[in-house]
Amino acid sequence: MAGRVTLQHRVEYAAFRAALVVLRLLPERWALGLGGALGWLAGAVLRVRRDVADENLARAFPDRDRAWRDRVALASYRNLGREGVASFLFSEDSAVRVMERTPDPAGGERLLAALAAGRGAVLITGHFGNWEMAGAAAAARGVALDAVAVRQGNRLIDDELVRNRARLGISIIRRGDAPIQVIRTLRAGRVAGLVADQDARRGGVFVDFLGTPAATARGPALFALRAEAPLFLGSCIAMEGRPGRYLCEVEEITFDRTGHLDEDVRRLTAAHARALAQRVRRHPEHYFWQHRRWRTAPPERAETGPFEEPDEALEV
Repeated sequence: MAGRVTLQHRVEYAAFRAALVVLRLLPERWALGLGGALGWLAGAVLRVRRDVADENLARAFPDRDRAWRDRVALASYRNLGREGVASFLFSEDSAVRVMERTPDPAGGERLLAALAAGRGAVLITGHFGNWEMAGAAAAARGVALDAVAVRQGNRLIDDELVRNRARLGISIIRRGDAPIQVIRTLRAGRVAGLVADQDARRGGVFVDFLGTPAATARGPALFALRAEAPLFLGSCIAMEGRPGRYLCEVEEITFDRTGHLDEDVRRLTAAHARALAQRVRRHPEHYFWQHRRWRTAPPERAETGPFEEPDEALEV
């Protein structure tokens, strides 16, 4: 039953709160280091999804040797563990503290200018760096952000995540409501935030990502085009040697329009996938290689068929 709190949920939530208490008793650098060590353990010893990470890295970087890919894979696990801890550890940070952690996001002025002109905007990110911090950095600077999010299986934990985001000014749109609510957000001059690099199955559009066609959600591009709103790619990655500080970057995604909706959706989707791929190539250790990004193979023919409204193809 949706929304029902079970005994297991209460036990999980109690463990979650206890872990937060312990982490917050530690010096921040130690807590983040512990997260990194747990991530290394998952990748090097337990080998959780290590086969997926190795396959993805071989696909994306066929010109690199195995030793290099192994180093990147383990760095990815360490970063994933560290940023998983960071996301919970920093979840109660004030807006001022978030801004201290994310000084001077590069390109952020373009997003703020679009909003100052009374336009809404689509802000996408990927499983790159700390995607929770990317949204927090925008909201902390006064950006009215409505983020599309999947409801967590444990309602107690989900409610806490919603409360923490609300404190920074982030409202939540549930995935099932996104086709209608995102358009309302944009037409109200607000920002719609989405994670846009998950495998979108057969409902997606196939565009190049790191050298291989990948099923990618049409939703972000479709929303931007329907609302005549600009689309931006944002990301935050941890600064080298400065735990708890992030290098954030915002980039407006542009493309050549044709005037045909389905083709323009494909072109805009390809453009934002290409922009994310460029960041991943610069900092591959910060990408979530454990995701089966290329799980869905493209059809044999080049075209993906007639354009349809996104539904479950919208993965966030």
